[in-house]
Amino acid sequence: MATGASAASSRLLMDYETKVFPHAGGYGRYNRIVVVFSWFPTFAVMLNLFSDMFFTLIPDSYHCKPDPTLLPSTFLLSNFSKQDYLNLTIPWVNGSGLSHCELFKYPSNTSDLSGKVPRERVSCTQGWEYSNVAGLQSNFVTEWNLVCSDYWKIPVQHICFMTGWIVGYVFLGTLCDWFGRRRAFLLSISLSSLFGVAVCLSNSAVVFLLLRLCQGAMLAGVSVSSYISRLELCDPPHRLMAAMVGGFFGVSAELLLPGIAVLCRDWPVLQAVATLPLLLLLSYWCFVLVFPESPRWLLSTDQIPQAKRSLLEFATRNGVCLQDELYPGETLMSVIDSAHGDTCQPRYYSVLELRRTRVIWKNCLILSFILFIGTGIQYCFTRNLHIYSKNFYFSYFLRVITGALACVFICLTVNHFGRRGMLLLSAIITGLSSLLLLALTQYLQGGLVLVLSVVGLLFSQALAMLSAFFACEVMPTVVRGGCFGLVRAAGCIGMAASSLMELQNNGGYFLHHVIFASFAVLSVLCIMLLPESKRKSLPDSLKEGESQRRPPLFLSRPDRDNLPLLCTRPPLSEYNPDNYSRLVSATRKMLTKDSLSYRIAEPAHPPLLSDSDTQKLDNETQREVIS
Repeated sequence: MATGASAASSRLLMDYETKVFPHAGGYGRYNRIVVVFSWFPTFAVMLNLFSDMFFTLIPDSYHCKPDPTLLPSTFLLSNFSKQDYLNLTIPWVNGSGLSHCELFKYPSNTSDLSGKVPRERVSCTQGWEYSNVAGLQSNFVTEWNLVCSDYWKIPVQHICFMTGWIVGYVFLGTLCDWFGRRRAFLLSISLSSLFGVAVCLSNSAVVFLLLRLCQGAMLAGVSVSSYISRLELCDPPHRLMAAMVGGFFGVSAELLLPGIAVLCRDWPVLQAVATLPLLLLLSYWCFVLVFPESPRWLLSTDQIPQAKRSLLEFATRNGVCLQDELYPGETLMSVIDSAHGDTCQPRYYSVLELRRTRVIWKNCLILSFILFIGTGIQYCFTRNLHIYSKNFYFSYFLRVITGALACVFICLTVNHFGRRGMLLLSAIITGLSSLLLLALTQYLQGGLVLVLSVVGLLFSQALAMLSAFFACEVMPTVVRGGCFGLVRAAGCIGMAASSLMELQNNGGYFLHHVIFASFAVLSVLCIMLLPESKRKSLPDSLKEGESQRRPPLFLSRPDRDNLPLLCTRPPLSEYNPDNYSRLVSATRKMLTKDSLSYRIAEPAHPPLLSDSDTQKLDNETQREVIS
């Protein structure tokens, strides 16, 4: 019984897009509403993610506060202007102005302040004076003076924040496969709201760092659960647009963030405003209809009663009248019941199942590598933007605009040319831009360096977006959360690589650029091993995931003789009980009809012998035999 139920369940999953999904209304009105509500978490997540740039931004200019105790006792402040006073107390560094980290210490018994007297340089003793940070008057850096000897805490904070995202993607992505998309989402949104409020109340740099790490982990869970649910509710023609509109919601959050920072002025207020959308999303607890559980996941894990209720709910909300269908709702429910069986129990999967797979693990590894490159190499391009202009808003908005253009590029090309082809094109252009900047930066004019940096930034973002979308399409439903979390975690590792460079004061930037440029070239070969998912159904079981193989590199000629050397038996067609039942039903209807649709034709000429002549001939023949 269990074997039969498993086989029926496998057939049901294989026909989900054609047999189950249309009976639930397809991509109907209710599905569209749920997809719209899945875009709002993306806005909230991106708002909290990129607010970290404003929290850790170092002011353009800062210097030590003058310490009167380091000046001679004969010094009178009233005799000097403010600028002269700063010039006497703070060393001047050629090319950067006043020193950021040192003060002059004069001998206590001297009266000569002309600079001829020997002066000792000491570290700041009274703190620092900062110019206004971009959009904010105070942030994480100015609050706890994370400059000079404490500068290392800034990249460490970003690394810890990304570490939280990595842990959240792996752990909460697996929870999506164990407990469902909705439960993982509600858990993540609740804890991320709690940690977001706690960050506003941070009273030290260490507490701020730990709370941001925890909030990053929960934000990753919100991101992965909403992304997966969105795609599982769409049919193949609408999956790409549903994902990319979510990307536009993220871009809109980035565009609004500088204006919000200007209005907030202080970092706790900005953190509170960024947490507010997360608090509003807590309403999803009460309104189950705006974020329901994925019926595809329920069927994939053999939760048949819940799947039946979910499908009936979707069909009702989509306005589908099951009684008027050619194959009524009872037929669909009976097929699901046959898949249930008496001993069928729910079965949950984790990423550890990849140990027994080959194709799924290969696809996951390749897409993780590509997303790692797409996020990590962006630092090589943005650093050139900083060289071209020191203005924070110039590089910020240029990066946001290229992100929006990357979304537009994907929307216009991927459905037409395929996922794999556009991923390959993005990798090629990203690699070429990086190699040209690596080899020819010192020989090119500033305008050409800027153009190459913008082009590379555009296609590297397209590479990252498309690889994440591609991963969600080719991974099977039973492990989609865990696999998608692994791929996104690799992207966070690439984002954290830039902070490792800043931790070493960009000492290893050249090596960083060389490694990622080489990886970009290598990714071109890896992409050729990926399958094509355009216009294909999402795989549900591990078996279907293993069937996601790459298409042939070269198409065979139609005139080529493909006959095998030895005649082989043709493969047996798979038994389909649905088609067989339809055949039996049609035959039964035909046999039970009173009148046939055809009539046997009578002979055009009369027979040579009539019935009476034939009888006489038979009687004579019998007499001859007796005699």
